[in-house]
Amino acid sequence: MTHTDTVIVGAGIAGLTAARLLARAGQRVVVLETRDRIGGRVHTDRTGAFPVDRGASWIHGIHEAPVAAAAQAFGMRTREFTVGSFQPDGRPIAYFGPDGTRLSDEEAARFAADVHAFDTELAVTIGRSTRGTSYAQVVDETLDRLRMGAARTARVREFMQHRTEEQYGAWIGDLDAHGLDDDTIDGDEVVFPDGYDELAGHLAGGLDVRLDHVVTRVDWHPAGVAVSTARGEFTADQAIVTAPVGVLKSGELEFEPPLPEKTREALDGLEMNAFEKVVLRFPHRFWPEDVYALRRQGVTGEWWHSWYDLTELHGVPTLLTFAAGPCARETRDWADERIVGSVMLGLRDLFGDAVVDPVEAVVTRWQDDPYAHGSYAYMTVGSRIEDHERLADPIGGVLHLAGEATWSDDPATVTAAFMSGHRAAERVLRREIPIAAVWEAAGA
Repeated sequence: MTHTDTVIVGAGIAGLTAARLLARAGQRVVVLETRDRIGGRVHTDRTGAFPVDRGASWIHGIHEAPVAAAAQAFGMRTREFTVGSFQPDGRPIAYFGPDGTRLSDEEAARFAADVHAFDTELAVTIGRSTRGTSYAQVVDETLDRLRMGAARTARVREFMQHRTEEQYGAWIGDLDAHGLDDDTIDGDEVVFPDGYDELAGHLAGGLDVRLDHVVTRVDWHPAGVAVSTARGEFTADQAIVTAPVGVLKSGELEFEPPLPEKTREALDGLEMNAFEKVVLRFPHRFWPEDVYALRRQGVTGEWWHSWYDLTELHGVPTLLTFAAGPCARETRDWADERIVGSVMLGLRDLFGDAVVDPVEAVVTRWQDDPYAHGSYAYMTVGSRIEDHERLADPIGGVLHLAGEATWSDDPATVTAAFMSGHRAAERVLRREIPIAAVWEAAGA
């Protein structure tokens, strides 16, 4: 049996951030990680010619963003790619209409103007919506009020459906009306040519991280905690558990006594999504140059409607698309080859014989990941924004939950995980800690 000041369950960004701060404060800390690697849902695949981020990819807005400051301090290379929040414009985007013909610049600008006008009115609708209203309902109510005409209304409605799927991996009718309240960015967005997992590596430096330690039970009481794994028990004065919502709801991790009712109620309001990546590398480019993304309108783009040009990351023609929401659930049991073939049909519908087969393909399977059960959490209809924070309320003075789902300002992001780890460390130490202490530990 090992006794420490604090035991942390999970070596993702939340757990490593908390552990780093606590260790710097002089605590004895052990981090128990179920997987054979650190990073959690920040996972870079290095088996191909170039790194591929299977999990998190973006920092959504680098202005005054702690994760961006940490990445810079750690010397991580970034590349500007401001299109990750499903913006209608702001960067070059090639739009293709329902008939597969590319929209002119003027047509694309008019469509983007419709989306911006809609977003302004949508905020009003959401603000006066009652609890239990879905995102689909506020979208429809807003469109009814704007009276744009059938064709324009159809384009905006499908854009909002696709935005919901790409931002939260959920069907528009399953997301709460307030589920995208955090959908804003401040400053450019960036991605990581060398892989986002470098962040986890820097955070973990010097920490006692035990890999392949599957945690099955957490006993908590006023005197402390005991964390059980197949490789032994770990006791501590306090514990920080960073397991994803999917694991917390699965029953695979037992708490004794059970989590308090208010914590369980907050957990009930959140659900893991269905969101997968398809990354395709090609021998040469067959799509327009100087665009950040390709977007297809109409029923043909129901599933594969957006492709993101990642060529600049490594100088190799690369497109990224997402299987999100209903598409991800429908294709969950498909072989990789079938999924790639379906994506290629969508591309050939736009570019015909110019399309060539990919030389490399990566398809993620987060829905089937036993230690996540999805990519990240979303607010179900009837949930409240406060559920994120309520999930993180200290339990019995000895137990703390952290992770992306426990942060309300920007949930479902690495920033949320990072900030929740910082907050958990402050609560363990019962004092404030400057957020810069995370990266200053690197000597930056």
